[in-house]
Amino acid sequence: MLIVGAGHGGAQAALALRQAKFAGSIAIVGDEPEPPYERPPLSKDYLAGDKPFERILIRPAGFWGERDVALLLGRRVTAIDPEARRVTTADGATIGYGRLIWAGGGAPRRLSCAGGDLAGVHAIRTRADVDRLIAELPATRRVVVVGGGYIGLEAAAVLTKSGKQVTLVEALDRVLARVAGPALSRFYEEEHRRHGVDLRLSAAVAGIEGADGRATGVRLADGAVLPAEMVIVGIGIVPAVAPLLAAGAAGGDGVTVDDHCRTSLPDIFAVGDCAAHANRFADGAVIRLESVQNANDQATTAARFIAGQPQPYDAIPWFWSNQYDLRLQTVGLSGGHDAAVLRGDPATRAFSLVYLKEGRVIALDCVNATRDYVQGRALILGRVHPDPAALADAQVPLKSLV
Repeated sequence: MLIVGAGHGGAQAALALRQAKFAGSIAIVGDEPEPPYERPPLSKDYLAGDKPFERILIRPAGFWGERDVALLLGRRVTAIDPEARRVTTADGATIGYGRLIWAGGGAPRRLSCAGGDLAGVHAIRTRADVDRLIAELPATRRVVVVGGGYIGLEAAAVLTKSGKQVTLVEALDRVLARVAGPALSRFYEEEHRRHGVDLRLSAAVAGIEGADGRATGVRLADGAVLPAEMVIVGIGIVPAVAPLLAAGAAGGDGVTVDDHCRTSLPDIFAVGDCAAHANRFADGAVIRLESVQNANDQATTAARFIAGQPQPYDAIPWFWSNQYDLRLQTVGLSGGHDAAVLRGDPATRAFSLVYLKEGRVIALDCVNATRDYVQGRALILGRVHPDPAALADAQVPLKSLV
């Protein structure tokens, strides 16, 4: 078994193979020098300095050798030959495989405007990204964050708490627009403003200003310039699937996989952020899910198939985000909802939003409301059509509505 990618999906694929009693050789090829580590803390605890790197390792460094999993680190796969069953790395070396699991994830989407490559412009995707960012913080007073998704908001929260002057720029008319309803967006906008973040909505970036090769500010489409010693760009990822597509795999925005995570190429599987799959929680639409849950569950699906224990992928999506003292837990996919019911009072900073489609619960956003998050899963899985009045009453346990 050859696994390309040493993130959550790649690590879980190796773990699941051994748990399923797979006795063959396993190697993980990763383009970073570190053993597999958790990505979510990069924009939270690791950036804040609350967790050292050793505490975000998925397993202790020695674990992989004990499980007879070879780590081939600091190597990037640039080509696949499905007929010869081998991959080529950037240094020209080749590695053969019997079966291949591609868990390559993606690369941060870069700004296409002038100045996007200046020093001081950062992404948050790898440990090295965040280490470079942290090294520049002592000389940084003003930060512009481009992008109002999870990464941008989490970084803004951490840097604001550390005393930096933060401006967040979002091209759409609200934050979290791609993943949540307007009510949750407005709540988080107010929270960030209350903590001192300068939010600029419906604001397009025209370019990065610079001097002596270093960023000095962000120029908006309306001509305004936001001074900054640091710019953090969080505008999504580009799925890392070029070698697969070049080898003939079906796909486009990601590589297409079936419900066992098989690509169209023989004995090649794909999991995680880069895998485009039909998802029943999105009414059967083909989507990519950028989450630890999806990476782990798809990796387990592929491993079980390879080990002769096939079980189709059918996991309910879930996500989380920590900002200030707010823990957001999301279950299900709210895209396409036609109604949203509020449970609790946002002023208390503990509430839930329940999303409905034609009266059926399809997702929940739970802010400091773990009980709703846990109990709400059954409403989604059971395709429940609850009474709206009971749903809105925070004193009524969600489990009683199943």
